Amino acid sequence: MKELELKYGCNPNQKPSRIFMEEGELPIEVLNGRPGYINFLDAFNSWQLVKELKEATGLPAAASFKHVSPAGAAVGLPLSDTLKKVYFVDDFCRPGESTPLPLTPIACAYARARGADRMSSYGDFIALSDECDEATARLINREVSDGIIAPSYSPEALEVLKAKRKGTYNVIKIDPAYKPAPIERKQCFGITFEQGRNEINLADDSLFQNIPTQNKTFSEAARRDLIIALITLKYTQSNSVCYVKNGQAIGIGAGQQSRIHCTRLAGQKADIWWLRQHPKVMALPFVPGIRRADRDNTIDIYIGPEHDDVLRDGEWQKFFTERPEVLTEQEKAEWIAKNTEVCLGSDAFFPFGDNIERAHKSGVQYVAQAGGSVRDDHVIETCDKYGIAMTFTGVRLFHH
Repeated sequence: MKELELKYGCNPNQKPSRIFMEEGELPIEVLNGRPGYINFLDAFNSWQLVKELKEATGLPAAASFKHVSPAGAAVGLPLSDTLKKVYFVDDFCRPGESTPLPLTPIACAYARARGADRMSSYGDFIALSDECDEATARLINREVSDGIIAPSYSPEALEVLKAKRKGTYNVIKIDPAYKPAPIERKQCFGITFEQGRNEINLADDSLFQNIPTQNKTFSEAARRDLIIALITLKYTQSNSVCYVKNGQAIGIGAGQQSRIHCTRLAGQKADIWWLRQHPKVMALPFVPGIRRADRDNTIDIYIGPEHDDVLRDGEWQKFFTERPEVLTEQEKAEWIAKNTEVCLGSDAFFPFGDNIERAHKSGVQYVAQAGGSVRDDHVIETCDKYGIAMTFTGVRLFHH
């Protein structure tokens, strides 16, 4: 197949619309559904991300994409009992069965990617580096999602996914051996732009050669997590920063004009990810049968400053069997202070130390950034103030 006609472009009024190859055939096969213009943009960007994560770490990888930026990305490390509960996969069984279905490595990667920022992942497009198996398909089947791209699907997984969304769920198979041309083009305002593809190797040890901070020690886990952060940023709309812990992104700030706003936004998401593991949050007494989206939204509000919206009389009864206690600002601060060993990557240099100040509040102890700011000295000084290890990669990762 050389081209595929689409229903419309970014918006319904943008017709005609298609994807096509100038040379050769499309490296994809649509196994189910009718993916649209934005679906394919998410699919192709997210596929590149998970393919590169797998190559860099040797672990299965997954991504959850929304509006051409990742809401979550992760590799397939095992889940703790706490994370299983936080990601709502602790009761994972086939329909009508009570025996738990084992979580495979690729299922763990997906659960992590989806669980990092469940609010942003609502209605996402999913990418998997490895074959989609039954366990992963059944996890996906429980969530609101637009589609998936993967190199292959087991027969059981394909059966589950084809039945999703009344048979309209978008399922794309991509040729894992496909390699795009080294030159890429795009048009804006009728004018064609051309550039070499960004083929930078982000698993290179040279990224850790220029360490200007007093603390120069990066654990193996920190190196892995910083590489995950940088690869995630390579496919995130700029400006962008990414917080990573234990093999998964826990906060991504994308598309902000100011880098400090990126750092704050991503830090807030990292804090929410951590607060979801607070004992009070994990013990919330939800009413039976509450919809997953309503539960996620309720948790988000409960954690935030407008908690009374779900705790006042006449409201809490819609969500809980009994009125929960407020999670106080002091309790939140004390819990957030327990989050440590967090890694932070940036797609360009930090212009001021205020980014490090904000990152420190969310447990960041390792940083990878391009370096080259006229205020590098201030950024280094702020890292030294908190014993943070920082590497200057010398690599910018803008993506537009």
